[in-house]
Amino acid sequence: MNKLWMQFWFLSNDEKCHFVPLHNFLNPQKGHFVSIINLPMKPIFKFFIQLIFLTSLPKSSAQDVRFIDISKDFERQVIVDKEKDQYLGHPTTTLLKDGKTVLCVYPKGHGKGAIVYKKSSDGGKSWSDRIQTPNNWASSKEVPTLFQVKDQNGKERIIMFSGLYPIRMATSENNGITWSELSPIGDFGGIVAMGTMIEDLHNPGHYRALFHDDGRFITKEPKKQNPVIFTLWSSLSTDGGMTWGKPQNIYHSSSIHLCEPGAIRSPDKKQLAVLLRENSRQKNSYLILSKDEGKTWSKPKELPITLTGDRHTAKYLPDGRLFISFRCKTAIGSKLGVDKSPVPHEGDWAAWIGTYKDIIKGNPGQYVIKIADNKKGWDTTYPGVELLSDGTILTTTYGHWETGEAPYIISVRIKSQEIDELAKESKILKVEKRSMRLK
Repeated sequence: MNKLWMQFWFLSNDEKCHFVPLHNFLNPQKGHFVSIINLPMKPIFKFFIQLIFLTSLPKSSAQDVRFIDISKDFERQVIVDKEKDQYLGHPTTTLLKDGKTVLCVYPKGHGKGAIVYKKSSDGGKSWSDRIQTPNNWASSKEVPTLFQVKDQNGKERIIMFSGLYPIRMATSENNGITWSELSPIGDFGGIVAMGTMIEDLHNPGHYRALFHDDGRFITKEPKKQNPVIFTLWSSLSTDGGMTWGKPQNIYHSSSIHLCEPGAIRSPDKKQLAVLLRENSRQKNSYLILSKDEGKTWSKPKELPITLTGDRHTAKYLPDGRLFISFRCKTAIGSKLGVDKSPVPHEGDWAAWIGTYKDIIKGNPGQYVIKIADNKKGWDTTYPGVELLSDGTILTTTYGHWETGEAPYIISVRIKSQEIDELAKESKILKVEKRSMRLK
């Protein structure tokens, strides 16, 4: 593609002739942004422009972002729960309106097992003992997910889902002090049930939940096909999350396996973006968009590798940037192995900072962060992310944090200002479409 460059020749006040390429004026990231009016030139009539069209200029496909590693900052890490020889995994959190009380649920097992319940009253600095739960929470077959909802009459509740078939739900009407038992919400199931929830801003009490299935659990009798088809499902509640409609198929494919949706609303509230894990491990993660509160969705679009991974969970920072936490698992890492991947945080607890516009435009973002070092493959990170009232990011997840030990739950607290300071001394990550490596 032809590229237009403009060259400026001018006479300065010292009567010397100077040449300045236009791209020096227009590239502030390289420190070249200057104003023409500040140049020491003679009156404007001595100024002329020469246009030159240059062809076949080489253009690198690589981009640079800052790579911040806080995995050895152990003082930031707080143990939420740890039990010898017991797998603890896949937590979900929700922050109450006081801006500091956090509820956390997770299974005793890899994506299944009795649900454990804990609470922090100080923004994740410390955590309670395990809180007694209803008896049938022990029968949970999948990852629990937590959401706060409000019906059309203003009644607020917290709801928790447990998946596979059938999807079941428990409810609290007193900010998590007491809970109901798990009860089926319909004759359907799914994986990471109700993985993300979207409040309909135009209809009070309406919520749309997205989840996925591969044919094994959407109905009572498995209907898995060969080749396997991954389907994204959408279920609507019109009564504040108390009942849920029959799921609607919003996308299915056997070539790309999209799952584990994580929703983000645009800053102007008019658009929804959903980030998706790609489970065939052939491509990067994907993005779908909606401008009608989730009634219809765009075709999937591949994301940059900097946002590639599993179980994306996002919150806006006070300055308008996004903090998104996820498990880093890339196609190149899946092909070469976690230890041979060029990606420095392959298989680890990761985060990304950038803007909503970066996501829409396919930009790599501002920072990639290695939050903690997972010691066993990719078995880590279904994260909770909360923004506390003082602007602190609280993120919580599981992982193999000690070699040879069962995985357990930790939380990390950090402020965006601290991240910006760390970035000044951080390394550079060279980003290409299918790979990234430290410079």
